[in-house]
Amino acid sequence: MTKLESKKYSKVLMTGSFVAVALAGVGYLGFDFWLASTQWLLVSAVLALFGVYMKLS
Repeated sequence: MTKLESKKYSKVLMTGSFVAVALAGVGYLGFDFWLASTQWLLVSAVLALFGVYMKLS
């Protein structure tokens, strides 16, 4: 995997992380979409960790 591909995947993973945080916020307001708010926060943390890992590698 080239450095350019790693940065692209990192950006996609970090965007997914922000989307998961937004879904957690929506769930907090009372409308759970597929997962509960705490589960969306866990998904966000995992996506962010992989995003940082891809950026550093």
